[in-house]
Amino acid sequence: MEKTADAFRTISEVAEDLDLPQHVLRFWETRFIQIKPLKRGGGRRYYRREDIELLRAIRQLLYGEGYTIKGVQKIFKEQGARGVVAAWRLRAQAADVTAPEDSAEEASEAAAEPPPSVSAEPPPHGGFEALEQILTELGECERLLSTARAG
Repeated sequence: MEKTADAFRTISEVAEDLDLPQHVLRFWETRFIQIKPLKRGGGRRYYRREDIELLRAIRQLLYGEGYTIKGVQKIFKEQGARGVVAAWRLRAQAADVTAPEDSAEEASEAAAEPPPSVSAEPPPHGGFEALEQILTELGECERLLSTARAG
């Protein structure tokens, strides 16, 4: 039986979904105070949908964009958890919009590689201005892809 989207997930379910070892999730709890799964008797962890979205955003920043733990902590300090998740959602939506016929594997690889005109360096951590710039660049990439596909 499939769980609903709002159902709690165990650490093993989350680890499998994010393709991470469970010990990594436990380690991240020690480094990011924003990760707060519910803990029941015996210390068993239960993650809410919001927790999982936050973990996805952290995973993308660390593994997809090359940030360090200190760098991600700085983003949390400047933008808060909602800002980090919002940035991840914008990038995920942009990746889905620009590559609808690609396979999931190709789409994730494409999302990890910056377009040729965009620097491979992590964006500055200046807040929403940086996110707006990224969104503008992604919109331009989408326009160019649409033009190339139509022509």
